[in-house]
Amino acid sequence: MRTLLCSTFILLAGCQAMHEQPRSFSSITLPWRVGFTVPSCMDAWVEWAGAEDMQGRYLRLAGGVPAYGCSTTSNEEQARGWKAIGVGGMGLSGYDLPKRLYIRWQSIVEQKTYKAWVDLPEEARTLLRLSNTTLCPATPEDDEPVGMAINMGLAPGGVIIVWVRDPCFKPIQVARLQAEIEPLGPHQGESEGHYYPQKEASKRYIERFGIPYGSW
Repeated sequence: MRTLLCSTFILLAGCQAMHEQPRSFSSITLPWRVGFTVPSCMDAWVEWAGAEDMQGRYLRLAGGVPAYGCSTTSNEEQARGWKAIGVGGMGLSGYDLPKRLYIRWQSIVEQKTYKAWVDLPEEARTLLRLSNTTLCPATPEDDEPVGMAINMGLAPGGVIIVWVRDPCFKPIQVARLQAEIEPLGPHQGESEGHYYPQKEASKRYIERFGIPYGSW
C-alpha cells in the first residue's frame, strides 16, 4: 500500500546539510521524510525548504513542484478542501527528529511568494516515533511499521497545514499557521518579479471556478 501511495505523489525531500556538526550516537535516528502538497489545480513552486532538528542542526530540503491533480473535463470544483495528502519524500538519516521546518514557496496562481518557520509540537514527534515502532492493528499482515512521514500542505493565501502519518498511515494534523509574504518576491528578487509559469490546466480551472479561499 505504501509503495502505491508513494508512486502517486511526486514527493520532495532533501539530504544536504546546511551546517555539518559532530554527531553523537544518541542523536542519530532512523530516516524521517518531509513532503509537500497543494490543493488540486493550485499551481505552486517550493523555492526553499529546510529543517532544524532537536539538536539544533540545520538541513537543506529540496524544492520543486508539489504534485497535484487537475482535471480539465470535470464540471465540479476540485480545489476546495484537501482531496489528497502526500506521504513524505526521501528519507533523511543521521539527524534527530525535526524541531521546526522552514518553507518559502511561490503561489503561482496568485503571483505571490510566502515564507514561514513552522514549529512542530511534541505531539508530532510522538506520532513519528510511534509510526516507526508500532504496527497498524488494522493490517496485521504488514510486517514492518509505516515509518516517519511528514507532509506540509501549502495553499493560496499563505495557509500551511502539517500532517504526520500515524501507525495506520492516516494523516493527523499537527500544525496550522499563516505564512507571511516574502517582501523580495519570487526567487529572492533575482528574477525581476517573474514567477514560474502556470500550467494551462490550472489557468483554465481558475478562470472557471476561481480560488476557494477559506476552504483550507
